[in-house]
Amino acid sequence: MKFHPSLVAARHPSPLGGMLLAATDRGLAGVWFDGQRHHPDSSGWRMDPAHPVLVQAKQQLDEYFAGRRANFDLPLDLQGGTPFQQSVWQALLAIPRGERRTYGQLSAGLGAPAAARAVGAAVGRNPVSIVVPCHRVLGADGSLTGYAGGLDRKTALLRLEGQA
Repeated sequence: MKFHPSLVAARHPSPLGGMLLAATDRGLAGVWFDGQRHHPDSSGWRMDPAHPVLVQAKQQLDEYFAGRRANFDLPLDLQGGTPFQQSVWQALLAIPRGERRTYGQLSAGLGAPAAARAVGAAVGRNPVSIVVPCHRVLGADGSLTGYAGGLDRKTALLRLEGQA
């Protein structure tokens, strides 16, 4: 992933563990749990917890975890991904709360039914956990598979959304 040089970050606690949030002036560019696979090296990022997008993201995440928010209304900056990754992340945004998709369904919806593995790799690299709901994607048999934040968190997120 390539991140814009103007990216700023903030730490945020959640019921599922600490999180790192990142934004550019275009929008929210990252939400990662501590210890998550593909967690970026943020050592050079400027911390700015007062950045308007980060303040809005923290508020909406708190509402989501408290069960008071079903959908996020945040500007997103997903330009750090390849065009294919961005198309997968856009497909994730189209999965409504309370619904699930398989990797095969996502790839078919993108017009590439044989690309389920590539779609799975792009889902795993989703930089904006929860907001871009990769936790709603399941294995072909309906099993909980492949969540970069850990299957315990995926289970908790689905339970929070009334799906587990």
